[in-house]
Formats: sequence, C-alpha cells, structure tokens
Amino acid sequence: MVDAQRLLSREMDIDRPCAARIYDAFLGGGHNFGVEREFAERLQTAMPGVAGVFRDNRAFLRRTVEHLLARGVRQFLELGSGIPTIGHVHEVAARRTRRFSVLYVDNEPLTVAHSRPLLDAEPRAAIIRADIREPDVVLGSPAAASLIDFSEPVALVMSAVLHFVPDDDDPMRLVRAYQDAVAPGSALVLSHLCASEEPEPMNLLAAFYEETADPVVARPVEWLTECFGAFERQPPGTCYIGDWRPEPDQPPHRHPRYRILHGGVARKP
Repeated sequence: MVDAQRLLSREMDIDRPCAARIYDAFLGGGHNFGVEREFAERLQTAMPGVAGVFRDNRAFLRRTVEHLLARGVRQFLELGSGIPTIGHVHEVAARRTRRFSVLYVDNEPLTVAHSRPLLDAEPRAAIIRADIREPDVVLGSPAAASLIDFSEPVALVMSAVLHFVPDDDDPMRLVRAYQDAVAPGSALVLSHLCASEEPEPMNLLAAFYEETADPVVARPVEWLTECFGAFERQPPGTCYIGDWRPEPDQPPHRHPRYRILHGGVARKP
C-alpha cells in the first residue's frame, strides 16, 4: 500500500539535486540551482555525452505528442511532468492546433512554483501539485475536472517518470489505474530507464542519482512492454526512444552514446 502521509511530506529541498531541475539543467533551461548544475557537470564528466539522453527524451516527447495530435487526440495528462519548458507538451500542441488541453502533475514544491508563472498566459494548460502515486487525487482534482473530459480520448504521458517510483509503490498498478480511467481511443506514452542494452552506464547513472532527492530504478525492457497492458502498441513498439519514429531527415549514421531510455506509445482499443 502507498503511504499517503509519506506522499504528502515532500518539502522544499534546495540542498540536494532534484530530478526535474537536473533535467532542466541538461536542456539548458534557467529553472535550476547551482546544486543541479554542479551535479550535471560531474555526471557529464563521468559519462561524456550523457546530455544526449535528456535531449533525446525531450525529442521523443515531441514526436509522440505530434503523432497523437495527428490522430485527433487533444487532451494530455502528463504525470510527473517536471518543469514544462523548452518544448514541453503545451508548446508542441500550440504549434499544431488551438484546440487542446494539458494538465501537468508534479509533487515537488519548487517545480510547481516555477511552473505556474510559465503557464499563466496559457489558459489551456495548468499544473497541480499532487503525487502520481495517488491516482484518485490526481483524477479527482478540480483542475482535472475543468481541463480534461474523461469521456473523450486522453493521452497519458509518463515520460521518464516511472523509474522514480520504487518497486514498493507498485508502478505497474499505478499505470493500470490511469489506464482504467480513460476512454477508448486514449493513449499511453511511456519512456523509462532500462539496463537491458547497456548495464554499465545505466548502473553508473543510477549510482549518481542515489545522491539526489530522486533515486532511480532501472527495469527490463520486457517490464516496460508489460506496462502497456491491453493497450495496443503503435509501431515500432517498445524500443530505444531514438528509434521511435525518428525524423525523416535524421542522419541514418547517428548512434547515441547511451541507449538506456526505452519507450513507446500504445492506444486503448
């Protein structure tokens, strides 16, 4: 069982690196502190080229959002969103259509505080402070009621978040709870750290994250595939994120340094 009191206890912490601000630092954003920048520099020294992992995940997010928009999905619920800047869901959607809605969810106080001013000028997007491990709270929130029509298709976006959920909190059960809440035609976007192809760099990355407020749990690619459940995976299925529908003009010789993030998109029949 998830300890509700523990979920409510996360407080502002600027002494340890935070996953959302580490991500922002690697993307070149300005919503991070010295502790995250110092962490990013040390990680980059230990794993040259690791910034590409973060950039590739953001590119994967953009491609999946564009894919779903092209198929008529207009509502997005991003769970564990981090700071919605530098090519996040609402920015991608706004370039394609004026009819969309996005609800971001994160449990880290400063992440939410930094995010709200970024969204003030966008009435079709909002962020709430909640823990994704409490799906009833997220789905029953006033913001969800005002932005998301659950009788229509919704894209559930779990981009690089489930590896922050420990096994004790049963991340697959959480995925099922959100899957059950959405209508047919909805979609699930997943990306997750996996050690299946390259265990050594994955173990090194995990060791670094042990010193942060958000340690990671790498899981097998097979586990990630199982997460999609009865949802129908869209071609090319579960794969390294850079291989998921790459841009037509992407150089065919491009070889990422670390193939440790896998993901995919699936549709609710």
